[in-house]
Amino acid sequence: MDRAPKRVLVVGEINIDLICQGYHAFPSPGREVLVDDFRMVLGSASAICAMGLARLGTPVAFFGKVGDDPSGHFCLDAMRARGIDLEAVVVDPGLKTGVTVAITSTVDRALVSFLGSIASMSERDVPRALFSHADHVHVSSFYLQEALRPGVEKLFRDARAAGLTTSLDPGFDPSERWDPDLIETLRSVDVFFPNEVELRGLTGSDDPEEAVRRLQKGSSRVLVVAKLGARGAMAIDAGGRTVHVPAPRVDVVDTTGAGDSFDAGFLHAWLGGAELTDCLRLGAACGGLSTRGLGGTATQADLAEARALMGRT
Repeated sequence: MDRAPKRVLVVGEINIDLICQGYHAFPSPGREVLVDDFRMVLGSASAICAMGLARLGTPVAFFGKVGDDPSGHFCLDAMRARGIDLEAVVVDPGLKTGVTVAITSTVDRALVSFLGSIASMSERDVPRALFSHADHVHVSSFYLQEALRPGVEKLFRDARAAGLTTSLDPGFDPSERWDPDLIETLRSVDVFFPNEVELRGLTGSDDPEEAVRRLQKGSSRVLVVAKLGARGAMAIDAGGRTVHVPAPRVDVVDTTGAGDSFDAGFLHAWLGGAELTDCLRLGAACGGLSTRGLGGTATQADLAEARALMGRT
């Protein structure tokens, strides 16, 4: 008899993405450039991860804030259509929903963000009653969520006390200070999802494996999962061995949100008790498949698609 899937509470930001895809020259002051395509889609690392989890069949509830504006309602409609529980989301007429302009290519992207509602939520806003309906709590965009950031460790400590596991994706630090409060927060994190740039910023090391080992040495419980883009993903298992999986081959259209879809795939497998290698492989498959179309959610994989890419039936 199959076990009931673990329930995930995502606490985080919700915003729209305005995606300008396929630039032929990158914009600079005083110049105008053309792109091949444009789309307005649901954005934000937290929401994209939640959408990916729901696509894989994980029950997801979300807590966050949006403005009572067209952008906010657009985002909520997209999340509701994926089956995410939005009962606890705060729609605040005093806020403007955040927005990110993404200028992307098949190789990389640059982002310009207006934080708006993204920076408005604090740890004190999160109802602890939500923990009773979840098995795991996930937070993304540690550095962008300015009001939430100082309280993330307390949020995670409270979640652990209630019997939940925790995960964190730091996201990029726009100030590039990489304040050490994140390192302290890792004491209450079960799974940590940095990419290469974030690992370098946090540890000063250009070697991802060395950076992962440094972070895990500082917190004996945390599992650091390094997202390495075209080089795949790696982690250090409980025995101290390096586990690496390659990136799958897909026809990339847009890399927006690929790391967040990776998080969703890894967490779906990890919460189901899968081996570390299989967690990494499902994460890599979900991240790769999400790049087939514009935006972070339009081509997110269901479980059958992801397993097919992994070479399974």
